[in-house]
Amino acid sequence: MVEKRRFARRKIVSGVVMMLFVSSAHSQSSVTLYGIVDAGLLYTSKTLNSQNGQNAGKQFSLIDAGSTPSNFGLKGVEDLGCGVKAEFRLESGISVANGGFGISNGNLFGRQAWVGLQTGYGEVKAGLQYSPFFLALFRLDPRGTSTFASGAIIYVDSVAATGVFTSNAVSYTSPVIGGFQGSVLYALGGQAGDFAAGRQYSADLKYENGSLLVDAAFFNGNSGGTGQTPIPTTVEFFGRTLGASYKFSSLTVKASFSSYKVAGSFSNDVYGGGFDYYVLPALNLNGGVWFTTDRNDTSNHSVMGAIGTQYFLSKSTSLYGEVGVVNNHGKMNTGLSIDGALYGVAGTTVGTVVGIRHLF
Repeated sequence: MVEKRRFARRKIVSGVVMMLFVSSAHSQSSVTLYGIVDAGLLYTSKTLNSQNGQNAGKQFSLIDAGSTPSNFGLKGVEDLGCGVKAEFRLESGISVANGGFGISNGNLFGRQAWVGLQTGYGEVKAGLQYSPFFLALFRLDPRGTSTFASGAIIYVDSVAATGVFTSNAVSYTSPVIGGFQGSVLYALGGQAGDFAAGRQYSADLKYENGSLLVDAAFFNGNSGGTGQTPIPTTVEFFGRTLGASYKFSSLTVKASFSSYKVAGSFSNDVYGGGFDYYVLPALNLNGGVWFTTDRNDTSNHSVMGAIGTQYFLSKSTSLYGEVGVVNNHGKMNTGLSIDGALYGVAGTTVGTVVGIRHLF
């Protein structure tokens, strides 16, 4: 009798193990914790006085995100079989300087919060996500949209977080066909009596063939809506960009044109270009120049240039140093750093940032 009970228990245990094995064979899933911690020391020769718009003098400060926004997040994927995968991402901006929210839209998971499906026919995502327009700007920026002296400064100067963190959005990205890949996004807006308030849409088409990348994208968004966040993400503007990059071994050169037509503000044309060069596997050097002009009044214009270097102590930890200069004319107010010097003053401002970045 005892032996029969033991045999029955073995059968039950074997059955449970077999069920777990079959289940794992049909559905493999994983969840990953990841993030970036970046802190820098920023110096600028001039600082904007927000009260009167004049020069408040030099500054020297500890800032979050001297090179890259600090953040942490969770990402997951589950293989559903037949070439279909479910995926999600939750990402929050953090500030190393004070422990609060960092570069995001001011919410807990204000950088990304979406769920999606991948198939052989493309990828569909729903939730808070980057627009195809912003992702194109990232690919075309020679300094990788660094938070110090890159094309990202001009973008955020113009439209705050609009298009960077796009709420209430549904997007589709096609598979790569003959080197071409397209993405479209539609963000539902709406409020009582005005369905179009806060509505946004964006599209991108890129072509990659070995070392060559050609990318074109646009963004169109309305102001308002019920999905307002602490940092503006529905500034009314129409944006477009076109650019290319080419890789010569460890050297990549990039050039682009972007346009930001902003309601009630500047309508900027931005011409940019630069390089990214791995001098050694552990040593990177990059630089860029951006000329910005207001189509409504060309006396409003600026030139910004920067050069930066990054030394990798390991795959996860690096030290960096960057030097930038910006010259503003008329009412143009281009700054040098998203954290600590987003807007600048008339004349020439010189700045530098040194810091450390760790990936996990």
